[in-house]
Amino acid sequence: MLHYGRVLFVGVFASLLWSVACQSDDLGLKNGYITIKTANFNAKIVHDAQVLASLTSAGDTFDFLPFDLISARAGNGQYHWGDITFRYREGSTGAWINGDSAATRKAVTTLKTGSGILAASNLTPTLPQAGPLNITREWLDVSGDLGLRFTIGNTGGSSVEIGSLGFPAEFNSIFTNRPATDTQRLCSLSDPYVGMHAGYIRVSPVRGTGAALVVTPLGDTPLEAYRNLAEPFYAATAYGSQTFEGFYEWQVLSRAWAENEWKGVQPWNAPSSRTIKPGETLQFGVRFSVAKGGVRDIDAAVRKTGTPVAFGVPGYIIPRGSTAQLFLQANSSALSFSSDPVESLAFSQLSENSYGITPSPTFWGRSRLTIDYEDGRTQTIHYYITKAGTETLGDLGKFLTTEQWFTNTSDPFGRAPSIMTYDYEARAIVTQDPRVWIAGLSDEGGVGAYLAAVAKQVIQPDAAEVSKLETFIDKVLWGTIQTKDFAVRKSVFYYEPSAVKYAYSSSIDWTSWTSWNRDNAYAIDRAYDYVHVAAAYWSLYRVARAYPEIVKSHDWMWYLNQAYSTVIRGMQSDVGYNRLGLMGETVFGEILTDLTREGLTSQASTLTTAMRSRAAQWDSEEVPYGSEQAWDSTGQEGVYYWSKYFGFNSTTTKTVNSVLGYTPTVPHWGWNGNARRYWDNIYGGKLKRIERQIHHYGSGLNALVLLSAFRSNPSDTYLLQVGYGGTSGPLSNINEAGFASASFHSFPDTLKWDGFSGDYGPGFLGLVLGSGTYVASHPTFGLLAYGGVLTSAGGLVDVQVTGPGGRKIFIGPLGVTVTTDAGSIRSFSYATDSGAVAITLTQLPGAPKAKAAVLWIETDASSSAYRVSSPGASGERSGWRIPLADDGDVLVELTRT
Repeated sequence: MLHYGRVLFVGVFASLLWSVACQSDDLGLKNGYITIKTANFNAKIVHDAQVLASLTSAGDTFDFLPFDLISARAGNGQYHWGDITFRYREGSTGAWINGDSAATRKAVTTLKTGSGILAASNLTPTLPQAGPLNITREWLDVSGDLGLRFTIGNTGGSSVEIGSLGFPAEFNSIFTNRPATDTQRLCSLSDPYVGMHAGYIRVSPVRGTGAALVVTPLGDTPLEAYRNLAEPFYAATAYGSQTFEGFYEWQVLSRAWAENEWKGVQPWNAPSSRTIKPGETLQFGVRFSVAKGGVRDIDAAVRKTGTPVAFGVPGYIIPRGSTAQLFLQANSSALSFSSDPVESLAFSQLSENSYGITPSPTFWGRSRLTIDYEDGRTQTIHYYITKAGTETLGDLGKFLTTEQWFTNTSDPFGRAPSIMTYDYEARAIVTQDPRVWIAGLSDEGGVGAYLAAVAKQVIQPDAAEVSKLETFIDKVLWGTIQTKDFAVRKSVFYYEPSAVKYAYSSSIDWTSWTSWNRDNAYAIDRAYDYVHVAAAYWSLYRVARAYPEIVKSHDWMWYLNQAYSTVIRGMQSDVGYNRLGLMGETVFGEILTDLTREGLTSQASTLTTAMRSRAAQWDSEEVPYGSEQAWDSTGQEGVYYWSKYFGFNSTTTKTVNSVLGYTPTVPHWGWNGNARRYWDNIYGGKLKRIERQIHHYGSGLNALVLLSAFRSNPSDTYLLQVGYGGTSGPLSNINEAGFASASFHSFPDTLKWDGFSGDYGPGFLGLVLGSGTYVASHPTFGLLAYGGVLTSAGGLVDVQVTGPGGRKIFIGPLGVTVTTDAGSIRSFSYATDSGAVAITLTQLPGAPKAKAAVLWIETDASSSAYRVSSPGASGERSGWRIPLADDGDVLVELTRT
């Protein structure tokens, strides 16, 4: 969101967080390091503390740890690999006692090493709180990998219950005070798979290329929970800020937290504890392994350690009425499957190590699948079950245009009628907020509601909703949000009691910079805001073209011209940030495509010139992903689209890699395809804090990059696995009532959707632009369908479409994309020998009847061109016009030319 410079940003957070005046060397850096090596790693541990300071793969200089900042991370309370936190109590009742090796550091006691043990120490000096527990730590050579093992013994006379056990996980994700080039060169990002004995942490370089890292269980060390760690704040690193998200820990046991700080929260996994009898010991540990092939090699690297691997198709967000596939790769056979809640999922074996996962027809929400293996390991896979796609979108549209429909025509800011930000916890429209844009119908935090409502009409129009949206556009968007010269204001709500008669709430603190006065709110200098308005016009252009009977206020030409004029106005010199990639600007490409299809050559030429200038600039930059923020995951989408469009292939490839650097795939609905965002709750959420956000708008937008790249290279199925997870993300934000939250809170003390709708809309726009049904030929699992149910027999492949909208299909083995502007693709089939394609078109259930649909066919340079061979088809707008029946299906046949 809004950026006022890194120094100010750090200053803001310094006033909010634990601020420490100076940095201490509590690690004992002055006494040097111990170098340890394995076949796969070179590492350094601090001599006194024996925590890990540096970790590079053999033959490489890229450090997964912030060794270059070790002197700024040497104080008490700053965590490193090799630290340990725990909670225990003697007996089975009473208060938990905390233990933390980083709290008050003392030099540990060095122990003798032995076979495979690279370094060993007793932690008693740095754990004065340990009581009867004796804890030793070993750094190990595990078949050429690096291992970390703790042995916990009970030296007391009574049993001890361990209610929490955590291993802090430090990586070089500190962007503070680094130039963008250094961030790309030095930094990495980590994400967990909270999957018990199959759990792991994956670490990828920010640039998305080079070797990746995985951390897997060593022995009986389940990843039960993933806890955010509190650290002191130093200006040199700015822990817990926009430039340094902070660190987490691998929690083996979490009962003590679940009973206290996390009480009342539904955890990812059932919290547990372990009891140690007098004289007994327990061992826990983790293993560090290199994924030499980079992010695409992570599953193979995990599998090589003997850790079970799961691969879900189409991912882990599953609509009711469909069956997902789950492929398991493990050294031991699966003994049992169960779901929590009970019977929320049904299981069927499709073939060896392949299973069908079918949601209950009445269940909605989070479901945990538990797999028990013969060797005693347990794996959990985390699904999110939504209503069927059309039902989910129907609920969304209804909620937005009823519950979020603001009608107070006496509003002095001119916001009525409109679709405004909503607080689901309060069941009320947010009419005022100190971050004025949230109530001001602009910025991402204020447009989320109306942008989602209007974009929804592109793939699932509703006449009553369109009527309201047209009224909103005529009475609020055109003339209030947007001036008559097509400039877009940053907010139509503002705080200036002397300028307007309005009952500002006395319970709100209006003294922050976020409470703009009228002049600041009415500024037109933020290019990001132009995307939302252009997308709104373009959406109704598409509706007016496909369903002209339900669009009353203006014809399609008016809406398309408004969209075009908004884009061009946003490129003028008085608008800032327009030389950066903009969130959602793939829609600019759609506008250009439609201008060309309509024969509006002059406008298309002007828009092309404006976009080429930006793309040429990006191609000259080493790191072209600029932003309002010091680091961001939003510019890549626009940079990718126009770099690909104009043939800047190096920048195109570099941008795809960048997206893969911050977008993981794991068997968990929350992290799968979840592009990294962690600060936007400050600007658009109800619960304001720095925190890894789950399916914020970055998921849907960055998925556009990966899905487009997959369509250009269908042999790279990794792009599809990650991209489809991202494009499915915005469906999970929509609750049973139809309310769409801005994001899900990942901290284990919360684990719920944010109360505000906030900036949901841009991510949903990504879903509209990218969703479809994709067929891929996977090198291990064979022919797969994402967003459909695939069957194959006798050289004919048939796919029943289950994804939302049903407007786009991509057949990877043929390299052909088919898109329709009306109706719905119910199913399609293709012959593997001739490449002939048959598509079944039908009217969209519950939507207005379209007289015809226009079908567009795209192929890449290496694929054969196609034509529609069905009788009755005719050319229109660079596509094929297909008459639709009011009831029943229409079969469309495509043949190679």
